[in-house]
Amino acid sequence: MSRDHFLFLVIGLLSGFIAGYLVHESMSNRQPAPLWHGAGTAQAPAQPGNPSAGAASAPAAGTTQGAGPQAMAAMEQVQRLRAYVEENPTDLDALRSLANMNYDIANWQRAAELYERLLDQKADDVDAMTDLGACYRNLGRFDDALRLFRQAREQKPSHWQARYNEILVIAFDQGNPQGAVESLTELKKMQPENPDVNRLAAELERRLGR
Repeated sequence: MSRDHFLFLVIGLLSGFIAGYLVHESMSNRQPAPLWHGAGTAQAPAQPGNPSAGAASAPAAGTTQGAGPQAMAAMEQVQRLRAYVEENPTDLDALRSLANMNYDIANWQRAAELYERLLDQKADDVDAMTDLGACYRNLGRFDDALRLFRQAREQKPSHWQARYNEILVIAFDQGNPQGAVESLTELKKMQPENPDVNRLAAELERRLGR
């Protein structure tokens, strides 16, 4: 049961149920066709050296011990969404929702598969590009992540989240802070009052020894 857990975080459900559901979907054999979310509505990017914000420690995988009526109701909702997506693969809103659920509980591989399916049908979706790039980054696929971030910002220059994530990869994951200076300059022009951008700039300056 891979993740269709985001609802658990939203509803505040038990970590044991979350772990059980993740294992269930990850064991399924279906083959699908932070960092900031593409639309800028998700968690702040993970810091270097701590790329994922996975679920807290929980009981043994596969158990729903301690899950109450709310947990079971949430599980049914997620299962219905998952089944709906399989039966309606061209419903991009549902596909995106399922991908976002996996993203928000740091189930990067599953989220990546779903964003890839979305982009197969809507290749110009810069939000999905950015989200998929974030998944790749957290999977250690830095070159693939950069390719998508650059593609997103080239297609939509105002899409600052893609540039922000690009800087993270270059400066911290690839250890080249000097190589991110130009992109940071552009980002600060785009988001001069953004506290996350300012924190990123301060950290980059620190690593440059300035």
